[in-house]
Amino acid sequence: MSTPWSTQLRGRRVRDTEPEKALRSAVHALGLRFRLHRKVAPRCTADFVLPRYSVAVFVDGCFWHGCPSHGTRHFRGPNASRWEAKITANMVRDVRSTEAATDARWTVVRIWECEVRADAAYRSVPVLPGAPYQPAVSATSKVASAPSSS
Repeated sequence: MSTPWSTQLRGRRVRDTEPEKALRSAVHALGLRFRLHRKVAPRCTADFVLPRYSVAVFVDGCFWHGCPSHGTRHFRGPNASRWEAKITANMVRDVRSTEAATDARWTVVRIWECEVRADAAYRSVPVLPGAPYQPAVSATSKVASAPSSS
C-alpha cells in the first residue's frame, strides 16, 4: 500500500549518498586513494575500498540498516510488518557481507551515517597502517579486523 512515507523513501539514493561523499572527501584529503563500489566477495560490494590497505568501507544509513541510536524501533501503519522485515533483512545481509569480506581477507569498516558529518569526518576515518596521517576511530565505528596472515 502506498503511503506518503513510502513515497518519500522510494526516491532515496543507493550510491553516492551525502554521508559517503563526505567520508570519501575526508579520506582523500588525508592523501589516501580509493576505488568506488568494488566487489570484495561474492554478493558483497563495498561503498569504497582502499586497495593498498585491503580495507573495505561500508557507510550504513541509520534508517535502512537499523542504527541502534537513530534507527526506527517500532513501525506503524499499513506496511509496518513489511518495513520491519526489510530492515531486519538488511541487517542480516550486513552481517553476511562483513563475514564474506573478512573471509576474503579484507579489513571491514562499517560506519553509521550519523557518524559522518562534514565537521567530524576526519574522526570517522579508520586507522590504517602506514597511512600518512593517523586519525582516531570513533567509539561507535564498527571495525572488523582482518584475519591474521600466519
